[in-house]
Amino acid sequence: DYSKVPFSLYLHPSFSSFPFHHTLHHTPFPPQKMPGLTAPSDYSKEPPRHPSLQINSKEPFNAEPKRSALIASYVTPSDFFYKRNHGPIPIVEDIDRYCVVISGLVEHSKQLFMNDIRKLPKYNVTATLQCAGNRRTAMSKTRTVKGVGWDVSAIGNAVWGGAKLADVLELVGIPKLTSVTQFGGKHVEFVSIDRCKEENGGPYKASIPLSQAANPEADVLLAYEMNGEILNRDHGYPLRVIVPGVIGARSVKWLEAINIIAEECQGFFMQKDYKMFPPSVNWDNIDWSTRRPQMDFPVQCVICSLEDVSTVKPGKVKISGYAASGGGRGIERVDVSVDGGKTWMEASRFQKKDIHYVSDDANSEKWAWVLFEITADILHSTEIIAKAVDSAGNVQPEKVEDIWNLRGILNTSWHRVRVQASHSSL
Repeated sequence: DYSKVPFSLYLHPSFSSFPFHHTLHHTPFPPQKMPGLTAPSDYSKEPPRHPSLQINSKEPFNAEPKRSALIASYVTPSDFFYKRNHGPIPIVEDIDRYCVVISGLVEHSKQLFMNDIRKLPKYNVTATLQCAGNRRTAMSKTRTVKGVGWDVSAIGNAVWGGAKLADVLELVGIPKLTSVTQFGGKHVEFVSIDRCKEENGGPYKASIPLSQAANPEADVLLAYEMNGEILNRDHGYPLRVIVPGVIGARSVKWLEAINIIAEECQGFFMQKDYKMFPPSVNWDNIDWSTRRPQMDFPVQCVICSLEDVSTVKPGKVKISGYAASGGGRGIERVDVSVDGGKTWMEASRFQKKDIHYVSDDANSEKWAWVLFEITADILHSTEIIAKAVDSAGNVQPEKVEDIWNLRGILNTSWHRVRVQASHSSL
């Protein structure tokens, strides 16, 4: 019973050796090892998780918090940060032996140990990560899609601490703001120790353009802390990549290697997943090569203070939730309707409590979500809708049918909840 384990225990890195016993589902590939880090072949040594999480898949473990928990704080506690995995959680056996190898189209390869990374300037970057499949369940109601059935909480906002990738790349002779190395490297590939059935037992991997990786303003991190504490195992201990403003699939956990390559990563999750297709494409006519890997997330907002169907007491009702956009774009506006979209009101926006948020202001955290809030009179049963506009003027599409795609990614349609007004509601 994981719920009986003290959180202080499983947040501690040494927890990797703590024994848990439950039914094992063996995968057909053996454990993989690198110095100090192991990718198990089964699920016998999973970390415990908070008992309130909604589990969408047990093995591999994929879970999200209740939507009300998301808006309880601007910074999402690690316990309530969504868990997205493709295999058993790796185990660190010897942190002193753990290292990351940087190689490829560079003059000299280099091994980086944790001490080397910690010697670099440390940055704290507040950034929201969102799974590309967030709100997939709602999209699947239009037509069936393939993927983990996420509700609205495959998203979280954390303060990530670590070294900037731009500083790390300088250690192998790649100056800041480089877009092509002298040997023709144009992309930076991140390889995990994690093993996935989609890669036939090979590692999870993804890449970003070198121009982004070598740009200090892009704030790409090799992170070893989350919310001021050492990363826990679910979130990538001992080292992960954080690529702000981009779908979560590119922020690779349990980092094993960094490769400087000429073309983008050819792994499954870059080439045959996480691509946006039009509604006309199905599994019979799909051609993966016709689409680029998804990077930035479109503008998004979700009501979190109400469930999809809620009963409220007639009168004033607080409507609150989160809004976010990719690429560092701020949230210019959140519009809320309490009459099914006939009329609209503008919600107040904030990142820090009681401090009005201004899009693209120097004091706003450009990679982080924005919380919104408005109080409205709800006197009878109705549909409440929220939609956001980002600083580039991008708006959310009205209908999920218009953006339906066979993988169920990037559902950013207007978020709708139905409320029943009743004097007998508690």
